Formats: sequence, C-alpha cells, structure tokens
Amino acid sequence: MIILGLGGLHKEAACAVLRDGELLAAVEERKVARQVTGDALPQAAIMAALDVAKLRPADVNCVALVRPFAQQIHLTLRAQFPKSRTLMVEHHAAHAASAYYPSPFEQATVLTLDRDGDFRSAARWHAQGNQLLLEKDLYYPDSLGDLYSRVTELLGFNAGSDEHKVQWLSSADSGEQFLPLFDEILGSTEGLGTPDWPCINRSFFDADRLSQGGFSEKFYLRLALEDGAEIPAKLRAPLAAGLQHAIERVVLRMAGPSENLCMAGGLAMNALLISALEKSKQVFVQPAAGNAGTALGAVFYAWNNVFGQKKRAALNDLCLGPGYTAEQVKQVLENCKLKFHYLMTTEELLDRAVRDLNGEKIIAWMQGRMEFGPRALGNRSILASPLNAYSTENLNIYIKHRESFRKFAASVPEEMASEYFEAGPNARYLATVGRVRTPYRKIFDGAVLAEDAVRVHLVRRQDNPLFHQLLLAAGKATGLPVLYNTSFNLFGDPLVCTPRDAVRSFYSSGVDALYVGNFVVEK
Repeated sequence: MIILGLGGLHKEAACAVLRDGELLAAVEERKVARQVTGDALPQAAIMAALDVAKLRPADVNCVALVRPFAQQIHLTLRAQFPKSRTLMVEHHAAHAASAYYPSPFEQATVLTLDRDGDFRSAARWHAQGNQLLLEKDLYYPDSLGDLYSRVTELLGFNAGSDEHKVQWLSSADSGEQFLPLFDEILGSTEGLGTPDWPCINRSFFDADRLSQGGFSEKFYLRLALEDGAEIPAKLRAPLAAGLQHAIERVVLRMAGPSENLCMAGGLAMNALLISALEKSKQVFVQPAAGNAGTALGAVFYAWNNVFGQKKRAALNDLCLGPGYTAEQVKQVLENCKLKFHYLMTTEELLDRAVRDLNGEKIIAWMQGRMEFGPRALGNRSILASPLNAYSTENLNIYIKHRESFRKFAASVPEEMASEYFEAGPNARYLATVGRVRTPYRKIFDGAVLAEDAVRVHLVRRQDNPLFHQLLLAAGKATGLPVLYNTSFNLFGDPLVCTPRDAVRSFYSSGVDALYVGNFVVEK
C-alpha cells in the first residue's frame, strides 16, 4: 500500500510518501519551489517526493490530507490521483501520530503543542500499541505558542518565524526576574492554585494594540515601563528567560505522570524545552515537529489508525529529500561557467575537506539527499573546525549574520560523543541540547550557551556514513572528531536543495569552498 501525506498547507506545506510501512520520502514545498504556495497544493513537493520514491501519481492508493484545506483541493486530488482514496486527518492528530509511531515506546503520553492548529493549541493523548486515544485538549486563546509569539514580537523579532531566537536569547539569563510575571500570565499564580493546564490571564493583553505583541498597560507597569514603550536591551534576555522557564514548568505539568513522553507541534521545536523535560522523563520528540511534520503524521495515522496495521514505521534518518548525480552536478557547474575539481575517491574528498578545515577555511558541504525539517544534519551544512577561532567567529558574524546568542551545533560521532559531551538520544536530530564536559569547555567556547550547554549533534554511522567518515577523518588529523555545523542557507532562505541553490548561496557568502558530491569549487 502506498500512502501520500500532505500537511502544513499554507506556509509550511510538505509531502511524505509511505510504502507498506516504510517511509520513502518527505519534502517541504518551500525548499524545492523556493517560495510559499499559499492555499494551493504543494505540487513541487509532491512531484519531488514521488520522484524520490520512484512512483507515479497512479501508484498512490491513499492521500492523507491534514486539515485545514481549501474545498477545491479535494477535486484536484481526485483528478491527480485517480486510483486513490482520500482521508482527512485532524491537525493535532497528525502531530500526535508523527510523534508516537516512530518513537521507541510501546506505551506513552503524547503531547502536541502549537499556536492554534484547528483552533486547538494543545492536546494530550494516551498511546499504546498502534492506537492513539485523546485524553485532553486546549483551545485558543489559551495557547503557549501564542504567548511565545507575542513575546517574540515584543522583543523586536518576527512572530511566526523568529521564536527560536527568543529561545536562544533566554539562555543568557536566569529568568528569575520575570518568572513570576509569566507564571501569572499562564494562570500559575501561587496561592490561587496551579492548574495542570494553562488558563491565560487576558488582562495582560490589549485587543486594540496590534503591535509589540499586543500587551496591555498592566503588563508594561509590571516591567516599570511606560505603556507601549520599546523594550530596552537590558530587559530582553531576562524577559526571554522568564518566559522560557515558565513555559518549561507548565509543559511538565501538562505532560502528566507518564514516564514516556512523545512531543510534536511547533513548540516542540524548542530544544531547551526538550532538554528540561529530559531531566525527569524519557522523551522522544519528532524532529520536524512543526506543521511540515504533519505530512509524516498523516501517513503514519492512515497506516496505523485507519488501516489498522500493526507495523510501525521507523524514522531512521531525515535525509528523505532529493539527491543529485555527479552528471547533474557537473551540468550545473559547467552551465555557471565555474572552475571546479573532481575528486575521484571518497578518501581524496575527505582528505581535501579536512585540509581546508584545518587551514582555517569554512566549507559548504552538500552531499546525498536533502534533510527534511529545518535542521542541517550533515547533508546541507556549513562546517568549521572548533580549533580555529578565526573561522568559527567568521561563521556566525560574517557568513550567517546571526546574533551572538545563537550558537552553532557541534557534530560528533555518536560512539565518541561521551568523551566530550553529555547528550541524550534526541541530540541525534539536534532536537535538544547537551553539556560540554569540563576538560573541553575552553575548546568549545564559541558554541557554549549558559551553564555549559551546547547544541550537540550525535552522528550515527548508519544515518549518515559520509558525514560520519568526515568527522572521523577530522579526528584522525587533529585529535578532535568534532566539527561546528550550521545550516547551508542564507538571508532567511530555506536549506539549499539543488546544486544550483548551493552555487547561489556559496557565491553570496563568505564561505571559502563548496563541496557538492565529489566536486569542489573554491573562490
């Protein structure tokens, strides 16, 4: 049976393909089309996913579509997939399915958290075997995601896209100054009882204020600021930290007593939140936890819940998008009239890359199939050596143009990670944070957040053999099998997908060398 899943329609549209319980492909529309499709079907993602899976539209037996959707889409699907049955999957059910079915648990609590998917902002499920049973849900405007977005805008960032900046900014402060304020906003005021689930105190918002998060005069008074005043720089990290810690406390209560917890939804993209939950629970977070990940949930839900299959699909790696042959890469490079070197063997490729990295160069590394989700896991990455302070400083400031509080990840072979870091299994997908061990604190200073926290990326040989080899080669040359890793994209664009995308980003940046397959381009 072949199931095609469509989720995240509007801004985060994506397509996934499952065949007999095996996930063959998952592609986001924005990465392949390089634009948002709006209300239309994500045709570029559909065609890319089918191509990766080596299937035709006529091969599809079921299309699982995550609500909300436009009415015309149903007619389009019938014409495009003539032999297919169409299923509608509720938004939070798709989030829940995306989290539980690929998890290692046979029984778990599943918590889904976002802004207002299908007017709901959270849901808790009991999962056992291949069944999901809804226990409790929460409706907008009682929304943790909405509050996080409001604070994002309040601090001068873009709501709906820059919430991750608030997360990383929060690591620069203890949060004690404004934790009581955010507890009160979330309905967690001491003395009035602390409900398991939030009940947002609307008196802190002004419905007529359409900017700065819509906070009310009462909120500004608690900050000792004039109503509507711009937030001074000295208060930004304390506000972000107060919000972050209040959210962590309420999510822990929402999760209930179960030892096993699965997470999805936009708020589950918060790596600091996942790290906090890991202190008391066994956690599995679906790594593409935002709305695009509901495409995965759609196929899993159809396979297990609707068709009653006992076999649960595995989520081994996230390299589920398009890949490109040497001939396809060569055509692009020649079409762009670029000089390039072709390295005949993998050994030559690794030797040259390590030599560049040790020579204080920053390299773009495009290999194999594109990752699904927002994080670069070694196939669409920009890399630098932690041993070279010059290149690591340039990586954040002059290439990514990011704020100093946004740190890059440290990629390390999983079997060698314990020497340098403390990190849990969710670090395999960059979905949590770890800790650097004391003897190596100075070496990794450029990537360290507060309290020695580091974005650790555990690389398994079976997930990404070539990237794993590169890390080992770096270790053989320097004694340190760790590379700094950040996503290969610039200026708010999604991860590069094609060789042409890679060339465009390479020549728009300060990256020194571009590695695409066995081809090397230098400036």
